[in-house]
Amino acid sequence: MTTIRDVAKHAGVSVATVSRVLNGNGYVHEDTRSKVEQAIRELNYTPNEVARSLYKRKSKLIGLLLPDIMNPYFPQLARGVEDEMQENDYRLIFGNSDESKKKEMEYIQTFIQNNVVGVISSTNDPEADMYQDLNIPVVFLDRTSNDRPSVYADGREGGRIAAREIVRRGSKSITLMQGPANVRPAQERFEGAAEVLAEQGASFQVLKTTSFSLSSAEGFAQEVFRQYPDTDGVIASNDILASAVLKEAHRLGKRVPEDVQIIGFDDILLSSLLYPSLSTIHQPAYEMGREAAKLLIGLIEGERMERSSVEFSVTFMERQTTRKVES
Repeated sequence: MTTIRDVAKHAGVSVATVSRVLNGNGYVHEDTRSKVEQAIRELNYTPNEVARSLYKRKSKLIGLLLPDIMNPYFPQLARGVEDEMQENDYRLIFGNSDESKKKEMEYIQTFIQNNVVGVISSTNDPEADMYQDLNIPVVFLDRTSNDRPSVYADGREGGRIAAREIVRRGSKSITLMQGPANVRPAQERFEGAAEVLAEQGASFQVLKTTSFSLSSAEGFAQEVFRQYPDTDGVIASNDILASAVLKEAHRLGKRVPEDVQIIGFDDILLSSLLYPSLSTIHQPAYEMGREAAKLLIGLIEGERMERSSVEFSVTFMERQTTRKVES
């Protein structure tokens, strides 16, 4: 691996001179600059971002922490963050916590050791001490916090919309899948849906789930029809669970949407490719990721922020797991 010393030797200059060229500070004669740049090209040298940040005392590294990259929703968030950061000359160090507090703490420590200047996190616990103790800007993505900037979607309204749509389309015995109790957006979705179902006098039952993960989705889907065999409508807490419910309904010989209607949440890319395609609540994940990145960059660069948190609206995506109704 080529080092800065190799570049200096190849160009016939000092390491300090190469550093001045790389970091754009201090005077370097134009002929010398050309020699260094030519050496960099010929040796295919790539500067170490961490080393450069330490030298300049100003890092361009950001820590991004997601809870489960097996869930296609989170890579959509990450892509929005990455695109915005790259356009502003920032780079990401990525961590996947697997919804584990221990892994999350380890990644936060890794971020600190790598001299990041900010963190974007989709943690399940924004109020944890590990975030309160950080002395760098933090933005929570797809999560809300009492005292830190956040970018999130209106989950409560999403739950309300899902409940209204499934009742409007004729479901009479609805199973409402309640997401993990420790994830605030999941509870807001659940509470919004439960409020509307109660207001409309709809018959519904609740199935509590403890995870959004792909590995547990099939088991929860089986529980829906095991505990509530007369279910003719399911409001799932995310698209992964909704997809598992769709599979289980097919396995049991139930027709979708004639016998069972299903509404998911998130609108991951896979939702439109299923058969039948999944009706769901759309969250603008990519746009949310970009907004979180913009917010963090503004905090890092000391800009005056008009608002510290941003809430995105949600919409109903009508596809084939719900019945058609007259407008």
